[in-house]
Amino acid sequence: MRDLASNISAVQVVAPAVLTATNTSAAVDLLGFNSAAVVINTGAIVSAGNFTPKLQESDTTTGGDFTDVAAAHLVGTFPSALAAASVYRVGYVGTKRYIRTVLTLNSGTSIAAGAVVIKGNPADAPVT
Repeated sequence: MRDLASNISAVQVVAPAVLTATNTSAAVDLLGFNSAAVVINTGAIVSAGNFTPKLQESDTTTGGDFTDVAAAHLVGTFPSALAAASVYRVGYVGTKRYIRTVLTLNSGTSIAAGAVVIKGNPADAPVT
């Protein structure tokens, strides 16, 4: 009754690393799941590294087909800039099959960061 792990799938979209440029993740396929959330985890910022996070969606995996997710399709909001040593979580309630994260470098040098997409409410459980 309390087992959450069998009802979610976690996909690492940004491996924890020091980011020195804009990072666009690979597409995550939401087929077979009825909910999703993005978790961004940050560490140190060097030389005022200023990164803006966003989520994009598409019906295909073609890079040019992705568009920014409308605020109405997010539960919660991303900050205008990531802060050091923080964790952010935002839910996705859109209808597209694929999502991806974009961490845009606006100024400064770098940030240590990683991101995970958590897919939930599977059509078939338990998830392996």
